[in-house]
Amino acid sequence: MPSSTGESESVESLGGYELVERLGSGGMGVVHLGRSASGRLVAVKVVHAPYAEDEVFRARFRQEVAAVRRVSGAFTAPVVDADPEAAQPWMATLYVPGPTLAELVSEDGPLGGRALRNLATGLVEALRDIHRAGVVHRNLKPGNVLMAEDGPRVIDFGISCAADDRALTVTGRLIGAPPFMSPEQFASPREVTAASDVFSLGSLLVYAATGRGPFDADSPYPTGYQVMHEQPDLEGVAEPLRTLAERCLAKDPASRPTLAELRELFRSLPDTPEPPGAPGGAPSAAGPGGPRRRVRRLAVLGAALVIAVAGTAAYALSSRSGEGDRTPLASASHRPAVLPTGFQPWRTGLSRRVAHEPTSHDVDAVNAGCVSDGTALYCAGTGFTVARVDAASGRVGWWYGGNTEAAERPLGVRGGIVYTYEQPHGTAVHAPRRLLALDAATGKRVWSREIDASHPAALFNGGVLAVAHNSSDLVALDPKTGEQRWRTAGKSSVGTECGPLAPGGAPYALCTDAQHPAKGPAALLHLNPADGTARELTHLSQRAVPLGAVSAQPLFALRKHLDAGPEGGRDEEYEGLIRIDPISGALIRVRLPDIPRGTPTLLNGIVYFVRPDGTVTAYSANGPRLWQRDTEVEDLSVPARSAGPDALYLAGRHGRLVALDRETGDVRWTTDKLPGLGTPAGNTVPSVLTVKDALVAVVGDTAFSADPDHPTRAPSAR
Repeated sequence: MPSSTGESESVESLGGYELVERLGSGGMGVVHLGRSASGRLVAVKVVHAPYAEDEVFRARFRQEVAAVRRVSGAFTAPVVDADPEAAQPWMATLYVPGPTLAELVSEDGPLGGRALRNLATGLVEALRDIHRAGVVHRNLKPGNVLMAEDGPRVIDFGISCAADDRALTVTGRLIGAPPFMSPEQFASPREVTAASDVFSLGSLLVYAATGRGPFDADSPYPTGYQVMHEQPDLEGVAEPLRTLAERCLAKDPASRPTLAELRELFRSLPDTPEPPGAPGGAPSAAGPGGPRRRVRRLAVLGAALVIAVAGTAAYALSSRSGEGDRTPLASASHRPAVLPTGFQPWRTGLSRRVAHEPTSHDVDAVNAGCVSDGTALYCAGTGFTVARVDAASGRVGWWYGGNTEAAERPLGVRGGIVYTYEQPHGTAVHAPRRLLALDAATGKRVWSREIDASHPAALFNGGVLAVAHNSSDLVALDPKTGEQRWRTAGKSSVGTECGPLAPGGAPYALCTDAQHPAKGPAALLHLNPADGTARELTHLSQRAVPLGAVSAQPLFALRKHLDAGPEGGRDEEYEGLIRIDPISGALIRVRLPDIPRGTPTLLNGIVYFVRPDGTVTAYSANGPRLWQRDTEVEDLSVPARSAGPDALYLAGRHGRLVALDRETGDVRWTTDKLPGLGTPAGNTVPSVLTVKDALVAVVGDTAFSADPDHPTRAPSAR
């Protein structure tokens, strides 16, 4: 049975069902593929051992069993058997082979044509059956929709509520996936009705049609604000779905269409099949699957086997020229990589079970990853706030915190102190955020301070710059004690909504109108690092994205459009660069020879644009384009550079690594996918950094390292 840490040990049978494989782990328990005596396949969910002893979670499990039993329809997975009163509560539902909608869209791209129409009509039927049973699902998201060959299935009723019982909706706790929650789930979670699921349906269909949600943001807090107050981003959603989604996403529950109305309206969606290989075409259409469908189904059934051997599986080196294994970085033209003492490639999980609450992956889009002090790594993950990981071996020295949601990447590490955030609890979108300073050697708290949650803090050369809690004032905190060094009013000629910046280590603030933050210009303030005196330098378009500093001049990339572009803003168009003189405030426009797209990053005077399709383009901060390369690896991280071998490194969402020549952009090598990463890898943006010349990548809940001279060496599990 699951151990006291919440991890599942080897189990052969439960309740008369042979447990064949472990399919995955969720917030409340572990899910196994089971087989009855007659050979029938079922999905067996077993509550984590620590939570079986907690009456609140046991009651929630009883509620889930009761909710699924009340629902009976073609588009849900029915309960086959259950024992919620057992010492280790469990439930068996009909096994539905197939990927989740999140996995399908991540692998094959957005849906269209008949596939999208079938999804929409199937989900309406599923919600109709759920609501007829007097149940509100409350957690309709891409990860809770299984894409079976004969139509979608809605699963996971763990936070559902019946119309006659809402006792488990706990005030002060955010329950659900923010990008797919309704406004009323944030404002009054005890009062949600069936109309809440209609709102979530609208968000989910936008995601299915475009690959991004209508309220995507960098963290749960701006996401929640957008859900409650902003209009949805429906760019790329074709009619008639666009109009239907807009109606579903009305802020007022009474203004949303009923399921009966949607059932008729969704019949107007295009029913033409997509051409073979087109996004949303054959892979998800009803009927027998082709080779890719069979591969995906085998991957689901063999997930546990993949996880079991993941620690010892080797990378396969991909050679674009067909020359087989090569190690070009060790050639005569490049010095050997300088690695941490005792380095061996390693792999470490960044997920930890906590004793008092279940781990949730509902907020996997948080900016996860690691920072380094040149010797060790300080990483965020799921189930903890930050952990110290040895850069040479991957061993965890200490863990701090017990968060039940994915934590954010630490701000940085300086002078033996790690600066990070502690996840706030509660449903309030504008809840305070706690800034922490931890001893890098021991993980013990040095100091903590509440700051405004809507503005990330920034490390500058004189301390930590943040917005004070319950105020618009900007404060500088002593890096050693957390005491306030100075405080200055956050105000400018355009407004008082000011956020900290620290390009080149100097303190700045970018301000907008607090009442209309998305309208009008933004004002750039320079703050005196000694006393905080603010000096307004210039006005910028709100299309300006801060990148850093070149020769002490703040550098911005100018988006072509104000609204976020494709891929949740990761494939936007940019029309130029802007440099600001920190003395005179002169604005220097840098024209580019073309219109780059992607996510921009500044490294040593070069701006790299990385597109989701794997294209990387390099520009000098003065304007000329240096090179462009198609890496053929999709969903790459922003790049990191090595000090020694003159290379640029990127990591893919599925664990692939890419090394590019910094001067020419030529692909030196790429690695194969890293097996056994699990669902979180498909929901997060990867990251990569270097410790000396060693590569360290974070993909989902996994950190792993590689020797750039020998990238095929298998990482050892820690």
